[in-house]
Amino acid sequence: MGEKKGFFSRLAEGLSKTRKQIANGFDALFSGFSGIDEDFYEELEEVLIMTDMGMATTEAVISDLKEKVKERHIKDVEECRALLKESICEQMHVPENAYEFENHKSVVLVIGVNGVGKTTSIGKLAWQLKGQGKKVLLAAADTFRAAAAEQLTEWSNRAGVDIISQKEGADPAAVVFDALAAAKARNTDILLCDTAGRLHNKKNLMEELKKIDRVIDREYPDAYRETLVVLDGTTGQNALAQAKEFNEAAKIDGIILTKLDGTAKGGIAVAIQAQMNIPVKYICVGEQIDDLQKFDAKAFTDALFDVE
Repeated sequence: MGEKKGFFSRLAEGLSKTRKQIANGFDALFSGFSGIDEDFYEELEEVLIMTDMGMATTEAVISDLKEKVKERHIKDVEECRALLKESICEQMHVPENAYEFENHKSVVLVIGVNGVGKTTSIGKLAWQLKGQGKKVLLAAADTFRAAAAEQLTEWSNRAGVDIISQKEGADPAAVVFDALAAAKARNTDILLCDTAGRLHNKKNLMEELKKIDRVIDREYPDAYRETLVVLDGTTGQNALAQAKEFNEAAKIDGIILTKLDGTAKGGIAVAIQAQMNIPVKYICVGEQIDDLQKFDAKAFTDALFDVE
């Protein structure tokens, strides 16, 4: 129970800036209106958009809320709060088999532009998987960013897992080739590959990912495949635009959303899932090695509304 409590408090703390934004808006909203009318909905729309939930998602949440209010004959604005939470929660869905890769010999590609916290997320994920008793190996296949391999090596030491890397500027597919051979030889459960994410040159990125895919298909056809994209929560709607672009370059299975503790734009977690239909599988709410958490829509909305 202690762990659960710690988990929730950390999540609530991590989302405190977004929660404050929502709380301030809601307090004004719920005390300012005695009845539920169009003006009420308009003000509510503004509060949600301020958290970077985005126009499309906000509209979906509000039209769902209107239906619920009508169906359940709600008159009291205060009762709207719980319904709103329900409506927001329903926009996010992590499927039952979201973490299926944990149960197989798998190769996980992690992509993301520089500065989003990609290498850090891989280190934290490696630590988490190792804690589950998995044998984890890292591949430093982001060979274009200076010091990327060094940074990943540092994380491999912290997480206590092995790493395969080559010199800076090496062919990423060659690093993956070496890592696959090592993964098979060492009977590794999960190979986590740090790959480059140069979105400003999408054609190169697509070519590179295709090349890596071909190597994996040829060298390790039985491996379970997972592709995760890392997005920086502080960039709000920009993160959504990035998710769309990455999804055009590769088939994305899930999202790791970082730096949510540094922003009042936590609504982006809702927007991405509602509009992309790709689950946010992990969120990062702090600097510590154990601050990467599996995403739980109910815990997330509870933390946003400060309900434990």
